[in-house]
Amino acid sequence: MTIFMRLLSLILIVAALVFLGADAVSSLERGGELTVRNLDTVWGMLSPHSLTGFKSWVQNHAAFVAQGVYSSLALPAWAATGVLGVIFAFVFGRRH
Repeated sequence: MTIFMRLLSLILIVAALVFLGADAVSSLERGGELTVRNLDTVWGMLSPHSLTGFKSWVQNHAAFVAQGVYSSLALPAWAATGVLGVIFAFVFGRRH
């Protein structure tokens, strides 16, 4: 289990670096205008129907957490994946 979680943390950190690089390239393409993709945008690019279904489900079945879910979807993609990856790396790191 520890090895799997360390691998997952590495994948999340690499994904954060990819998202950060994509944001940097997009910002350069737009002449220096800051571009930051949030989780909602990334999920929408990958599977727009599942994002719509998830938002509908949260609104109808778990309305008490809807605002928190929408706020978490507004986080920058690189920050959300990177922070989670670093936390996993520290928690499941090598023990000496």
